[in-house]
Amino acid sequence: MPRRGERMTSGEPILRMSGIAKSFPGVQALQGVDLVVGRGEIHALLGENGAGKSTLLKILSGAQAPDAGTIVFDGREVRLDSPHTAQDLGIVTIYQEFNLVPTLSVAENVFIGRLPVRRGGRVDWRLLHERTAALTRAVGLAVDPRRLVADLSVAEQQMVEIARALSMDARLVVMDEPTSALSEKEVQRLMALVRELKSRGIAVIFVTHRLEEVMQLCDRMTVLRDGRLAGTGRIAETTIDDIIRLMVGREIERLFAHREDAGTGPVALEIQGIARGRDPLDPHAVMLHDVSLTVRQGEIVGLAGLVGAGRTELARAIFGADPIERGRILVQGHEVQVRSPKDAIRAGIGLVPEDRKLQALFLSLAIRTNLAVAAMDRLAGAFGLIAKRKEEDLVESFRKKLGIRMTSPEQVVGHLSGGNQQKVVLARWLALQPRILIVDEPTRGIDVAAKAEVHALLYELAAAGIAILAISSELPEILTISDRIITMREGRITGELTRAEASEQRLMQLMALGRREAA
Repeated sequence: MPRRGERMTSGEPILRMSGIAKSFPGVQALQGVDLVVGRGEIHALLGENGAGKSTLLKILSGAQAPDAGTIVFDGREVRLDSPHTAQDLGIVTIYQEFNLVPTLSVAENVFIGRLPVRRGGRVDWRLLHERTAALTRAVGLAVDPRRLVADLSVAEQQMVEIARALSMDARLVVMDEPTSALSEKEVQRLMALVRELKSRGIAVIFVTHRLEEVMQLCDRMTVLRDGRLAGTGRIAETTIDDIIRLMVGREIERLFAHREDAGTGPVALEIQGIARGRDPLDPHAVMLHDVSLTVRQGEIVGLAGLVGAGRTELARAIFGADPIERGRILVQGHEVQVRSPKDAIRAGIGLVPEDRKLQALFLSLAIRTNLAVAAMDRLAGAFGLIAKRKEEDLVESFRKKLGIRMTSPEQVVGHLSGGNQQKVVLARWLALQPRILIVDEPTRGIDVAAKAEVHALLYELAAAGIAILAISSELPEILTISDRIITMREGRITGELTRAEASEQRLMQLMALGRREAA
């Protein structure tokens, strides 16, 4: 079991942050936090959303100044007064939202601001492409240095970020949620690359909510809770349950549990033979082949599949965000024509999309606006103007019901933690009182305690009679929340299992092989 305040005993660490404090108006973000990272060590920085991880990393990257505390890097005290200062020392941060310019080439992104020039100030393109090719080979990225970053996959863009870190002679690389949008195969490739960085003597701070990755990859950990140091320790001497107790201050058994088997009502949503061909505007989208399924009132149906299975494409087709070529959608036994999201909403269908930041939230606007935007018709008063009192009552009711942690309804939603942002998106749809709710990756990028709260909320919605279709890439989550699980592969349904029949092995067989091969 890790101990609070444990310190390394062998060798001088590459980084020692001591007594770090930082406050914002009304919030004490960090209070007396220590972080010690050894040379060539993979160090996990863990904690719930709002625990202070992002603030600590911004201080380390030079983006924010601490109110108190000292930072010692490579044996000498330093003042990180800007990102350039941190980078000059060899501290490179790779954020969850990449700092790449999509309209520039791979080479230009790797050496942005540091392009090699000839006499006369002209860019030496040949040298630039040679240097970039050497770096991309080192990280296992086989792409032309002249290729635009916009044409790369998420995993390939991440490799570009790592190549840029190597180009800066990085000695400490910070990775913020590096696996959140990767497939399992891409995760394994990234882990191999992180181990390669370690073998070169480069230290890595690895921030993730996926604790199984921590157990596989990391050497040591630091856990924050409520802006304070909760504990440190060697990964080899701890367990996932120990980590969760440090993160949330309570036992894992009290966080996650199957809901009691509940009776379900009649079929609320029925999909019959939905098909969708290749979209010339989105050539990467998966085609759908005669997909049929049902979801009953009060039932949570999990939709499982590997990347490229077509789960998100099916959700968008049901919601009218993408057109379908043929097939029928029935709500409570009556066929409905869903040609747009507006049609879906009228039919009582809601969709919580996969990417809340890009597809659901107006990050620069207030919580009040984000939550109430879909229910404007119900909030309108005289002359079609929004009745402010109704809007305030709506926000307050969902703040209490969902436990949304916010300073006020006027707080900018982009300043909330990931878990609270997800609750705002859920509240928006619940305000419309949907009969059917589709949730695509409902807990992606949120911490373990917020994940448990979202699970509990889904159980409550199902108990109230709402039919829920839940998509998740995490098999433990699918197995936890679902009454019934449907698997997909390459745009086709490959199997259906009850909770009692399902296991990770059986699901993976159906997801990876299909019905016939799995049998």
